[in-house]
Amino acid sequence: MSSNLASKLRIGTKKAHTMAENVGFVKCFLKGVVEKTSYRKLVANFYFVYSAMEEEMDKHKNHPIVGKINFPQLNRKQSLEEDLTYYYGANWRDQIKVSPAGAAYVERIRKISATAPELLISHSYTRYMGDLSGGQILKGIAQNAMNLSDGDGTAFYEFPEISDEKAFKANYRAALDEMPLDEATCDRIVEEANDAFGVNMKMFQELEGNLVKAIGQMLFNTLTRRRTRGSTELATAE
Repeated sequence: MSSNLASKLRIGTKKAHTMAENVGFVKCFLKGVVEKTSYRKLVANFYFVYSAMEEEMDKHKNHPIVGKINFPQLNRKQSLEEDLTYYYGANWRDQIKVSPAGAAYVERIRKISATAPELLISHSYTRYMGDLSGGQILKGIAQNAMNLSDGDGTAFYEFPEISDEKAFKANYRAALDEMPLDEATCDRIVEEANDAFGVNMKMFQELEGNLVKAIGQMLFNTLTRRRTRGSTELATAE
């Protein structure tokens, strides 16, 4: 029996996916406007979210449904620790804290793990498939926008244990389709995936204020430098 869950997730979350891409922070990121302070806060939030998700997935590694997509090579916790060390230093654990939206995300993951573990599929699909699909593009944007050297602060986008990302995604989708799920369960998984996009959007929206302030400061600094340079040039001409 095939559940066709992969297709249902792709079609059923299409609108939510588009909405997430149109959040101000994400639109700015995709256009190459990335500010380091805001970005490192996102990395910190991701650390709490992925740590929770991977801990709960591991608890259910022998679950007849969830266990089918428990691929340790997808895990991001270690790579996020590397990035946090880069952005905050060796004592990063003492400096980071989860935001309200990030805390709500973590709480949701813990809750469904305890009450309806099959819904962890929704969060795995939403995060990991997105990471694999756009990771290298986002890595390049982050490097250019924040003037990062190769390998600095972008470990999150690297999957060293996955040699062929396209083939891996095909295998992941096949595992979803082969799950012995009824229609009602598939519908709940799709609904939870849409909610997962929603909590991701809230995390991005939290960062918009910081990003706007940073862009405003950068513009102010640029204008100030231009005015100073103009005054100096005028004084020299006189």
